[in-house]
Amino acid sequence: MGSVAQRMIGGRIALDRAGTAAHTGAAYSTVNHWHRHRVRFGFPEGFRHDDKEWFWLDDIESFHASHLSAKRAVLTRVSRSGDPNDLVTSGGAAKILGYASYRNLPRTLLDQADQVEVLPSGRLRRRWLRRTVWAVADARTGRHSTGRTPGTTGARKPHPYADDPRLLAAIELLTEADTTGLDRRGLGLALARQLGITPRTAQRLLATASKPSSTLQTQTWE
Repeated sequence: MGSVAQRMIGGRIALDRAGTAAHTGAAYSTVNHWHRHRVRFGFPEGFRHDDKEWFWLDDIESFHASHLSAKRAVLTRVSRSGDPNDLVTSGGAAKILGYASYRNLPRTLLDQADQVEVLPSGRLRRRWLRRTVWAVADARTGRHSTGRTPGTTGARKPHPYADDPRLLAAIELLTEADTTGLDRRGLGLALARQLGITPRTAQRLLATASKPSSTLQTQTWE
């Protein structure tokens, strides 16, 4: 990756790919991914000037604003009412997160239960403080979503992580590793630390993200 470049061309500000990465805060490999799949993402067409590729700054800003809006659209509206120290059941946690069913609760939350009771059947009954649920929701909106979109309890999904926004982080990590030539070993631990999930779940997400997009049949946002 070269140095950040910005230039005034014909009275308009233009950026090269490094400049686009710096302006949007995205990784250079992510900019390459946006450009490679620009029809899907709506990434602007570049142009040649002085034997180099450029993008208009206002086009990049318009794209990035739409892109961020689309990423936020996969998240649900969180209910902030109630005492933060109240304990809630899985159904209550789902209601707080805006999910249609407790079955949509993200693994990140399941792994952070404040109270766990083993039932006679051997099943676990989990309860959370409201503030724990809010903390998971805040981490989801601050980084990549760690939950699934509502309404995923209908028809059987093509794979366990269909419509799971955590796939975005896995795809970005794999893309960056492939672009920079990094060894894929160790990516599971890196993803686990990034999302606050178990290494086993991280490995499953990476395995799913490695499949062809036609097999995934899930919507992701780079």
